Order: sequence, then structure tokens, then C-alpha cells
Amino acid sequence: METRLFKDDLAPAAKLIKAGKLVAVPTETVYGLAGNGLDPEAVEKIYEVKGRPSVKPLSLMVPGPEAMDIYCEDVPEAARTLAARFWPGPLTIIMKAKKHIPSIVLAGGDTVGLRCPEHPMTLELLKLSGLPFAAPSANPSGEESPKTAQKVYQYFNGKIEGIIDGGTCGLGFESTIIDMSRTPYRILRQGALPVEDIESTLAAGLKIIGITGGSGSGKTTALKTLEDMGALILDCDKIYHQLLECSPELINEIDSAFPGVVTEGVLQRKALGTVVFNDQEALKKLNSISHRYVDMEIERRLRSFAMEGGRIAAIDAIELFVGGQAKRCTHTLAVLADREKRIERIMARDGISREYAEMRIDAQRPDSYFEELCGHVLRNDGDAEEFQKACMKLFKEILNNG
Repeated sequence: METRLFKDDLAPAAKLIKAGKLVAVPTETVYGLAGNGLDPEAVEKIYEVKGRPSVKPLSLMVPGPEAMDIYCEDVPEAARTLAARFWPGPLTIIMKAKKHIPSIVLAGGDTVGLRCPEHPMTLELLKLSGLPFAAPSANPSGEESPKTAQKVYQYFNGKIEGIIDGGTCGLGFESTIIDMSRTPYRILRQGALPVEDIESTLAAGLKIIGITGGSGSGKTTALKTLEDMGALILDCDKIYHQLLECSPELINEIDSAFPGVVTEGVLQRKALGTVVFNDQEALKKLNSISHRYVDMEIERRLRSFAMEGGRIAAIDAIELFVGGQAKRCTHTLAVLADREKRIERIMARDGISREYAEMRIDAQRPDSYFEELCGHVLRNDGDAEEFQKACMKLFKEILNNG
């Protein structure tokens, strides 16, 4: 058998693929050994030529995200988010396979990996053939994955019908593989695409509702409503106080900024409150420290939640805009209430004096600030049941309208 090299006209290579033959193709990572992924005989040749164990499934190269609905069942929105961001590119996404995918591709399983390679010649070949390619790396099992057509030729000259010479592959190692056929999502192989990029993209794809307003306004009720709808609740104030218990780095920064408010590694909250609630510059300094640590923790939790298959999150923060959390949100809601009701709620909730409750409220933003910046506003001046119904109505509208 003569192994042909193709550089310009790819039509003959497409004919080979359609005829059940094997053609090595370039990608942005390494060369792949491609055959018609819907032809069991062509797939069997790939296993034979490569010496690949039959228990190892093959992924399919496809021309774009539209292939997900052709070859996969129950495609999660998170998979579409990743494809929109990283395809073409070095990411293989595993999902439930449709029944017309040959069992030899799946190696007895029920899932299939899809990959859209970032190389113009291979994308053109995919379109010319109109077929998905079963295409593991173009090397004998156990050998180095090839980055050049010449290396593929050394491996398989006379064993495969063709090689597309697309130059040297830039990345030189395989795609990252994520299993999205079930939750939580799992990284099965760390490859050319960093896991951090995948997690941050999934987190950015969440529907996130930012809830803000002064202390005692009733944000907890709004958050509980969202939690019952399956949302991840991120209370910035709670996160801050949790970090005070477990982050020595945060305590050390506060100690340096406000000498005397930390005793033996423990923050004296009332001592700190006495300082910052009476001094706007001191409060700004504290916020600049706390916001940074809270932001890092929120990012960590959102990434983890997204990898678990989560879809909706809520961020509760008085300083939603100044603290920078509003940039994460797809919607923002201001929860407002009468001053006297807020004072009574804070006193009952925190067991503090009226004077301290008033001091806390006076240190916060006026209602007009929240009304101006937020996309939605709810007032909580009535009873709890009435407010809860208003929350439910609004959140359903927000989520149904995207």
C-alpha cells in the first residue's frame, strides 16, 4: 500500500475517508489517525493499525458545536458553554451517546467524546467528508504522539492510505478531556487546555442574581427562596466571617491595617467596629482588604458549584457594586425596607443594642443608591409571606426570561 501525502487538494483525502480508509490529520495538539467514526470496519482498522486495546473508547472529531445534538443525548447547557468558548480547540467533551454511534467506538460504554480540532485543513476535511472522525493520536500505542506529518509517515508508511501535511502541531500534547455525561463533571485527562480555564468558563456561564440592600432589609428571605429553587447561596458577609475563622492571611492584613483589634490571632469584632463605623476612610480600608479575600473565595465556590452541574447562584452583598461582585451577576436586585423595621430586625437577629443597630445602618448606603444601580427592586415593608411570594414571582420571571 502506498501512503499518500496531501498538502493542498483535500478532496481525494475526503474520498478515502468516505471509502472507509484511514488518513492521518493535523490538529493544534498532535496528529490524529482518522477514519469514518460511523463505520465499524474503519474504526476496527484504527484499533488494529495503532495497536490500541479494544477496551479503550475513541472520541469523535466534529466540525463544530452543532454536532452535539447529532451524536449526543441530553446535552447539558454547560457543555454548550464550553464548546462556544473553546471550540475549535484542545477540549474533548464526553456526553451520552446516541444509539447510532457504533458500539466499537464506545468500547462497550454509553458515552462518546466530541472534539473540534483547531486546524483549518482538518476542519475542511470534516466538512468535505460530511462525517465525524474517530481519531486517536497517530502513533502506535506506547510511542510518542507525533507533531509532524514526517513522524506519522515513519510510524505508518504503508499501513494507512493517507497523511495530510499540515505542518508542525503547535501545542504538542493531547486535548484536555472532561466527562459531562453525569454530575459532578470530571476532568479525565489534563491536556493542552488548563482546568482553571474550564472551571472559570463554567462559572461565568451560571445565572447569577446579585442581591443587595442594607442590613435588616430582608435579603435572607429572598435568598432562601432562591435556595429552594436550587441556587447556590453566597452571602458575602457570612463568607467574610468564615474567613476570619480560617484565614490567617486575612487576619494578619487586618492586624497590620488596624493595630490593636487582633488579640492572639483572634479579631475583636466590636473593637474593629468601633473604629470603622465612625471613620469612612477606615471603613474603606477594611473593605478593600475584605473584598479581595471574599472575591477569591466566591470565585472558588462558583467554580466548584459549576463543576457539580449547578446552574443558578445568588450573591448577597451590601457592597455588591463597590466590592466588584456585580460584574459576575446576570441580574441585580435591591431589597429595601423601612428604617424602623430594619432596626428591629437587626436587634432581634444579632442581639445588639438599638444604638449599635442604628450605628450599623447609618454606616451603610441610602436606599437611593441601591435603587439607582440595581435592575430590580423589591420592598419588604409588609409581612414575611407577602414578601416571599413577591420574591418567587420575580425570580421565576428572571430565570424564565434568561
